[in-house]
Order: sequence, then C-alpha cells, then structure tokens
Amino acid sequence: MTLLGRTRLAAAFAAGAVAATVALAQPASASAAPAEPPVVSPTPQQISRVPGELKVPSTVVLLVDQTTDAAAKDLLTSLLQAHGVKRIITVGSAAEAQHGLLLVRLGGPDLSSQVPEQAEGYALTVSRLSGIMIGGRDGAGQYYGVQTLRQLFVRSGAGWAVSGATVRDWPNMALRGSIEGFYGPPWTTEARLHQIEFLGETKANTYVYSAKDDAYLRAQWRDPYPQQDLATLGQLVGAATAHHVDFTYALSPGVSICFSSPEDIAAVKAKFQSVYDLGVRAFSLPFDDISYTKWNCDSDQATYGDPGQAAAGKAQVSLLNAITNDFVKTHEGVRALQTVPTEYSDLEDSPYKTELRENLDPSVVVQWTGTAVVPPSVTNDEAKQVSTVYGRKVFLWDNYPVNDYDESAGRLLLAPYDHRDAGLSQYLDGIVSNPMNQEAASEIAEFGVADFSWNDTGYSAERSWPQALARLAGGDPEATRALTVFADLEHYAPSSGPGPWQPQAPVLAAKTAEFWQRWNAGDHEALADLRVYAEQIRDAAPVIRDGRVDSAFATDAAPWLDATALWGKAMVTRLDALAAAAEGDQDKAQQLTATGDALVTQAQAVKTGNTNRWGIHQALVGDGVLDTFLDQARTAASPDPR
Repeated sequence: MTLLGRTRLAAAFAAGAVAATVALAQPASASAAPAEPPVVSPTPQQISRVPGELKVPSTVVLLVDQTTDAAAKDLLTSLLQAHGVKRIITVGSAAEAQHGLLLVRLGGPDLSSQVPEQAEGYALTVSRLSGIMIGGRDGAGQYYGVQTLRQLFVRSGAGWAVSGATVRDWPNMALRGSIEGFYGPPWTTEARLHQIEFLGETKANTYVYSAKDDAYLRAQWRDPYPQQDLATLGQLVGAATAHHVDFTYALSPGVSICFSSPEDIAAVKAKFQSVYDLGVRAFSLPFDDISYTKWNCDSDQATYGDPGQAAAGKAQVSLLNAITNDFVKTHEGVRALQTVPTEYSDLEDSPYKTELRENLDPSVVVQWTGTAVVPPSVTNDEAKQVSTVYGRKVFLWDNYPVNDYDESAGRLLLAPYDHRDAGLSQYLDGIVSNPMNQEAASEIAEFGVADFSWNDTGYSAERSWPQALARLAGGDPEATRALTVFADLEHYAPSSGPGPWQPQAPVLAAKTAEFWQRWNAGDHEALADLRVYAEQIRDAAPVIRDGRVDSAFATDAAPWLDATALWGKAMVTRLDALAAAAEGDQDKAQQLTATGDALVTQAQAVKTGNTNRWGIHQALVGDGVLDTFLDQARTAASPDPR
C-alpha cells in the first residue's frame, strides 16, 4: 500500500470508520471517564489519550542526534511531507529550535525516561505542550514509534492534525514475521518487496527466505549463485534493512549433504558468506521434509552409525554447532542460527529430540509447527511441553494462511488469525506465518500474526481482523465493508486433521439460518432483509476493484472476485424468484429460476488459474453455505424437479 493509502487509513481509524477498540492500559482518574485512546496496531502495551489535537503546520523543526536511526528518520520525513509539511528544519539540539514552530524529536533512549528497557521498545508523546517526541530503545524502536505516529494523523479541515496520545510500547516476542516456505509457483520480486514493506509497517522484524523455487537453497545448495540472482537477493536484503526487517537466509542442505564431509561444511559456510556479503545477518539451516532412514554418504555411516533418529540428531547437531562456532560467532552482527528439525510437528520426546536438547548449542533457535503440520490451535500447555522437550523456547512456524496442500485446493484463506493462546510469549521466541502463494491476500491473516506476536496478551481477533481489512481498503468505509463481505465467503480454514479449524462463511450462515426461521414462520419481510446482503455479495467485487483496495490484493483475488460477483447475482435472482412464487406469479418465478440456474453454472465454471501447487481448480466461494442456500431457495420457489 502506498503512503497515501496508509494516510487515508489513519484518518478513517480516527473517524471511527473501523469498528475496533484498544484497551486503555493506564489507570484513569476516578472523577472522569477516560477518553478512548486512538486505534493503533499492533495493539500497544500502554496507550492513553492526551486531550486535543496537534495541527500539522507547513514548517516543523526536527531534532535529531547521533542516536537517531536513519530508517526511522526517512520514514518520519516522508510522513510529515505527506501530511502537508513543506519545510523541515533539522537541528541537533533543542537550543537550535525556533520559537513558535512545532518541535518533532526523534532519537534514542536518553530522549525520554519513559522509553522501555525491552529491545525494540519505544515511547511516543503527542501533545500541544511538548510537540511530538519519539524515543526508542534502539533503531528498531525508533522506527516502530514512527509507525505508531503514522496511525495518529487525522483530517483537520483542509489539512492534518495528530491525535494527542502517550504510548509506551514493546514486543512480547523477539521474532515476528513471515516465512516464504510454501510449495508451488513462487512470489515475484515485486511481491517479495511488497511483503517486506508490509512487515515493516506492522512492526514485524523477520522475513525468512526459504523459497522452494530457489534451487540454490535446496537441490543445488552447493552451487554459487549466478551474479543476476545475487543482485536480486541484494535488492531484497536492502529493502528489508530499510524497513528494519531481518532478511533470514534459509539454506536446506539435508537432501544431499554429507555431514561428516569437511568440504560440505565448507560449502555451507561459503554459501552463507556469499549472502553475508550482501548484508544478510540472519541465517537458518532447516532439516524439514527430509528422511533420516538413509545417509547421503558412506562416511556418515562410519561417523554416526546406522541411520535413525539418534544418528540423525547427532549429525544435524554437529553441523549446526560447527556453523554456530565457525561462522555465526566469527561474523560481526550475525543473529543466532535458526533451524527446523526433522521432527517439527509433535510433542513426543524421542532419541532425535534428546540429541538436540542435550547437545545443540543453546543459542540455536528451533522451529516448531505445532501439534500438526497445519494445527487447529496452539495452546500454552503444548508450547510449554515442546519447549521442555527441546530445552529452549521454540520459534513457531505457523502454517497459516498457507494454501499449498490438497485440503486448501481452490481456496483463499482470509479468516482471522485465531485459536492461539494468550500467554504463548512465555514459551515462544516468536512466530512466523507461512503465507499463501498469493502474497497480498496473505496480509489479512499475517496482520493478525504481527498483532498477536507483538502483544499476545492484548490480542483480539475480533478487533484485529477488521483493522486488517480496513488497511487493505485504505480506510475507506464502503471498500472495507465490501472486503468484509468477501472475506466471510473465504473464511474456511482447513487443517491437516479431519476438519476445518475455522468455519466457512459464518456471517452468511447466520443470516440464511435466520432467514429460513423467519420465512417458515410466515415473516416474508425476511426476504427483503436478506436481499440487501445478497446485493452486497453481488457488488463486492466491483467495489474491491475500483481502486480503493490495494491493487495487488485485487489481482491475487481475481478469480474469486469473478466467482463472487456471479454467486451474488445468483443469490439475488433466487430471492426474487422466491418472492415471485410467494406472490403467486409462477411464470416469473420459473423465468428467474432459469436465470439463477445459468448464473450458478457460470459461477461454478470459474477457475483459479495455475497459481498453486494443486493447479487449476474451481474458485471456491462460500462453498457449503452459499451454494446450499441457493439450492434450498430454488426448491422453495420451484418445487418441481429440475
């Protein structure tokens, strides 16, 4: 989304266009009800309203010092300019500030005693008395303080103002973001850049590059990148750095590595060095989706014994420890090494996990997907148990909203991020979401992941999901409503178990159930009420495509939007046929029934295109709810068999 789009969103939030609230974290005076704080996402740890608004003038003074983060300063400057500031006077001390001009201060922890001790924490104050102050515990904290300020701009006549507020905020989890780890057609460079900007905007700090289409990560992991590929990676790394996102390079050598080979260990270091030189400072060695019933070389048999759980654990630990000691700890600025164990989706102890627990360097971060590849929930008890099994906090690889598996064929997964326990930050180092092949459409669920991992104890799916939809709609109320209707029709969330963990079209299901209850009781006004919602379904696609919603989302969702428009027309037509039949006009009812039949046939014929591992498939929209209702309405309007 462009800066202008985010500006519109901030104004809409402040005007109450989005039905969401943020709990007041600081105690209120007993003598007066506190003013409701501004809507900010991720949900801050502490936020309160300061009376009044601060009008944005054409000239401001920006106070910076040697602690000021460059990326935060660049973002702040662009925000001020986008909201009407024509001239920014940059100074290095308060004494240089000009009397009568708005003072904006941006810097490190010494700027305010309110700056939290936690890494990435920040303090923000907006008041008529002191102007705007943003202090961060570190550079990321300053950047996140500016991202919060972005959400406080409101329209004031022909210009802009900033809502008065005080914020003291920090993340509960150290690692927050996404992992491009799906199978099937990959993201384009443009989509990856779009994702990285989104992560920075939502205060997420991690993008794990584990693209299955990149042969140099897996099948050809030993081979050096061609220069053109390195240049593209460098572009992504640079963008990530500019948004305070750690570009995490995930090399998967397990398909062919000889663990006991000095040459292969050197090849891992060489590949890491090649991207370290691009600016990468976060690395992962995943061992998911490989076999430990065979070795790739005879020397591993001699070194580690017969293949099996314990032997695989020993071999993997030896490589992870070697890279930690000889690369991570010898290269300036490198984060702790990450890994995905071969046993990544259960809670049971095993000889494999025993090796990791007892012998793996304690700094190595271990990922886990929950109690299944696609778990229906993640509980505190489960996370506590697995952290005990691995002897450390784990890093959740959450396979939502990824849609590369058979149960998700034909679907966009647009339901909220839910069924994860508040309190997981006690046991998790962080969460990364594995998104869909459709990058922009993934941002609805990912928005919730960022919100939850920042402040899991303050998270509410009911509050966060509307904010995610409003963000894509640029804050426009009509476009937000259209997205909400559409997302309800793509609410089904399958799991790797026997059933879904979120139901399909819960709003539509409730409306149709109420309709039949009223209709069967003789209340024919129910038809007019439901027809209003049917028109919203019919009209959602044109609104989403008219420019107010992020164009990347409209492109990702194109087949499903095509199908939604047809299903909506069919629903309106079915209801009109039912009305005609109730009025005794059977000819009209039959004509409308035939028209509805044709629309249903057209809707069922809409295909997704070859955008996923499962290939071309019917674009599913409200299946099991919308189609069932249309069948029931047809029978009620035309009892004769087809």
